[in-house]
Amino acid sequence: MSRIGKNPVAIPQGVTVDVKDNVITVKGKLGELTQEYADVTVKIEDGQVLVELPSDSKDHTAKHGLYRSLINNMIQGVSNGWTKELELVGVGYRASNQGQKLDLALGYSHNIVLDIAPEVKVETVSDKGKNPIVKLTSHDKQLVGQVAAKIRAFRKPEPYKGKGIKFVGEILRRKAGKSA
Repeated sequence: MSRIGKNPVAIPQGVTVDVKDNVITVKGKLGELTQEYADVTVKIEDGQVLVELPSDSKDHTAKHGLYRSLINNMIQGVSNGWTKELELVGVGYRASNQGQKLDLALGYSHNIVLDIAPEVKVETVSDKGKNPIVKLTSHDKQLVGQVAAKIRAFRKPEPYKGKGIKFVGEILRRKAGKSA
């Protein structure tokens, strides 16, 4: 049995959870999220969400922990939100945004303009003497991660000088140059 799936998910104040026809809906101050589920039973008891198994088969135990984590992420998202920060490391690398359009200068012959989904809030911070930072905020964890991965894919960090787009706090594996 899944150890993660056994833990109940607490429902904080101001969040409503509704289970109907194998679809769970979570509403909070930041928005509303829905998730379909199968092969497990979801119950709401005493201000907690419980995910239960019909049997101990391998497929059921795998989905037990999965759906518990998805429900937990949804509840945290509508109450607190999710944030990812990307740092642009490199000479001349710049980021700016006009509403939901993110404009990136990453050393190519042209700027990259990316339309961000309306559910994700974009903010760029450019302090003098520091690397530009792109902040992505939303109530949907999956969407924030997907947008962040798409931005990072434009210029992944290279192992010699560390130039590229990296997550704030990410530790890069560096290589020695020719002299080593």
